[in-house]
Amino acid sequence: MTMLSRRDAVVVFLAFAFAYFFSALIRAITATLSPTLTQEFALNAQELGLLAGGYFLGFAAMQLPLGSWLDRHGPKKVILSFLAVAVAGCLAFSWATSFGGLLLARILCGAGLGACLMAPLTGYRRWFGAATQLRANSWMLMTGSMGMVAATLPVQWLMPLLGWRPLFWGLAALTLLAMTVIAWKVPAWQVQAPTAGQVAPKRSYAEVWRHPYFRKMTPIGFFNYGGMVAIQTLWAVPWMIRVAGYTPVQASTGLFWLNVAMLLTFWVWGVVNPRLAKRGVHVDRLITWGAPVSLLLLAIICMAGDALSSSTGLLLALFCVSSTFISLAQPAVGMAFPPDLAGRALSAYNLVIFAGIFVMQWGIGLLVDGLQALGWPPVQAYQGALAVFLTLCIASYMYFLAAKSHNGASTVS
Repeated sequence: MTMLSRRDAVVVFLAFAFAYFFSALIRAITATLSPTLTQEFALNAQELGLLAGGYFLGFAAMQLPLGSWLDRHGPKKVILSFLAVAVAGCLAFSWATSFGGLLLARILCGAGLGACLMAPLTGYRRWFGAATQLRANSWMLMTGSMGMVAATLPVQWLMPLLGWRPLFWGLAALTLLAMTVIAWKVPAWQVQAPTAGQVAPKRSYAEVWRHPYFRKMTPIGFFNYGGMVAIQTLWAVPWMIRVAGYTPVQASTGLFWLNVAMLLTFWVWGVVNPRLAKRGVHVDRLITWGAPVSLLLLAIICMAGDALSSSTGLLLALFCVSSTFISLAQPAVGMAFPPDLAGRALSAYNLVIFAGIFVMQWGIGLLVDGLQALGWPPVQAYQGALAVFLTLCIASYMYFLAAKSHNGASTVS
């Protein structure tokens, strides 16, 4: 492996983080735009969930080929090719005149932005040490939270001045700028040749799917973490408006502070992870301690409904913050595999997470509409949908506890 100097590592991190900021902003912007898009295109809950989930559908569809391309061609070439597709998706979204056009553009955006986290994590696996990888992963997620913060109140403030269509023109231009920075600062990928007398192993996704640690982490990645992101990037705002009675501006403010809390949490994880590594604290142990807190908070939100309306924003923020324990699974999965298989392993696990986001975003909308069609009042319909989500999260956590831990690859060292 070729380790980068401290200075070069910082520069490479910032180049990738700049692109990931806009990736997260584009991912989360539908939550803030949901009232406007719902009114302009007459969307119901199912269509709104599908529209937001379309991003993750496109994203998930690219993860398996992405992993192979990353291992073969390296982060720089792959992310530049993908970001070009994202630029086209932003422009297509700004020109859309129907729900179908919006959905296709969101799928295109998701496909194009699908490499913005996996490309840097694949590079970090080769260029950074183990403790630095965990720190870089947390701080990449912190950068994503910055993008989600920018997708809340700043977007709400710009809407009356620009409108939502010009916002996407600007996002296309900024994505082009991010491509320029990456092309300038990220090093080329050197294919690692086998040593004398050795034959390079033929890598495949079968090695990833069979790995016991990957299987152990799959359900909590799909339901618990994927569902949390589904709430953060979409359903937090409709819950605050339709269950807690917030105005759209109050809901955007609540989402703003939720994302600020996530930003600070990921910054803290980046600070403490190297210290945890030195003490040999296992990722499994951290998830075991932290996940029950998120489940308890989710249960409170679900059962309280509109009874704790003044505290809804705070409870949603605490739920999302407590769910970040599960984010530690992603770099741990990557470190469970050799560097020449890291791209496939990370992309496969990212596929699990983003497939979960898509299913949870659309599924919650389907449940809300379905329960209302059965005569449930709106508040109770939302509570019923969240109760199903909670049940799935509890079952996934129980599987995580029951599955066997296999070796030290699941530690933060």
